[in-house]
Amino acid sequence: MYTRIKELRARCGLTQAELAEQVGVRRETIVFLEKGKYNPSLRLAIQISVILKTPINEIFYFDDEFPQKDVNP
Repeated sequence: MYTRIKELRARCGLTQAELAEQVGVRRETIVFLEKGKYNPSLRLAIQISVILKTPINEIFYFDDEFPQKDVNP
């Protein structure tokens, strides 16, 4: 799973610790989410979506859904 959490968190001016506190998890959970090493529960995904003011489907992508950058413009 790929996520845009790091990018969106930075846009909101939040640290990993601040986001973690707001959604009620440890900072390490945010680290694992940002690295794609942890799949969030639906509840956690919704909480992150609300905090980052972004729809869930614009934050989380399955491996086969990740928008690929055009390598041959």
